[in-house]
Amino acid sequence: MSLDAHVVLQRGTLHVDVSFEVGPGEVLAVLGPNGAGKSTLLRVLAGLTAPHGGRISLDGKLLDEPAVGIRVPPHHRPIGMVFQDHLLFPHLSTVDNVAFGLRARGESRQAARAIAGEWVARMDLADYSSAKPRSLSGGQAQRVALARALAGDPRLLLLDEPLSALDARTKLDVRADLRHHLADYPGATVLVTHDPVDAMALADRLVVIERGRVVQVGTPVEVSRRPRTDYVARLVGLSLLSGTAQGRAVVLDSGAAVQVAEPTNGPVFVAIRPAAVALYRTRPDGSPRNVWAVTVGGVTPYGETLRVDLHGEVPLTADVTPEAAAELDLVIGARFWASVKANEVAAYPA
Repeated sequence: MSLDAHVVLQRGTLHVDVSFEVGPGEVLAVLGPNGAGKSTLLRVLAGLTAPHGGRISLDGKLLDEPAVGIRVPPHHRPIGMVFQDHLLFPHLSTVDNVAFGLRARGESRQAARAIAGEWVARMDLADYSSAKPRSLSGGQAQRVALARALAGDPRLLLLDEPLSALDARTKLDVRADLRHHLADYPGATVLVTHDPVDAMALADRLVVIERGRVVQVGTPVEVSRRPRTDYVARLVGLSLLSGTAQGRAVVLDSGAAVQVAEPTNGPVFVAIRPAAVALYRTRPDGSPRNVWAVTVGGVTPYGETLRVDLHGEVPLTADVTPEAAAELDLVIGARFWASVKANEVAAYPA
């Protein structure tokens, strides 16, 4: 069971041209900024939007190939889909919502409800079998939607921002449930999300798209350690710079220099974690290898710390505790010295 997709589509000014594969039992997360083409891509895979070119096959069976006039309609595709807003039928019970797809494919009411009942129990919703959607919590409704998608034994599971409508506490629980069920699912899964935590927790591989093009592919660890665009760097909380390495020195495109621990040569990306940036009111004593003058451009709460945007010849992001921020009198427009140890700087080929 595998998906091989090349999607070409023109939507207004956005030209989508994306290729990827998903293996059996693999979860592929598609990340990208708003307007990058993520949801459009999912709609094409589901058969809800016709592509203008490319080729999509599932388990070797063609679903779309515009050049030869092949397009399998949505109801004939072995696909389950979970939407961010659940899209449950308000007049149907939990069991009947889960059974709906089975009934649409020709199963008898009795057989469809029997299968649906098994999935409702598997989702720990047996006590809510007769409940209508309006009496379910957001997390329960999302589990119903997942059960409905999986009950038909699909070859491909599509998840469109499945956790985005949930509050923070519910999201933790549903994410854990989803991870558990995906681990047992033998088919291919494509997850569209804007949340890097969801992607890192649920996916085996990531595909990052910007402006309708793939800009990076890799495991969550590979992408988070070596981002290749500003969007990906911001997504994983890194400052990304580009320049040319000469031994242990990197001359940035801005002309500033960054010292690194390992010698390298040629065009490189330089990535710096916010936790690696130290701030000082006066230039630090001694001879730290990376010290730059910076100005505070913005301060944003980030968990138990404050994330600080720093402007200067080397733009950076720093994480500072509230106590340290008060001690430094950290306000927008304030000037500081930023220091980063050479061994905290990651440099890799551009």
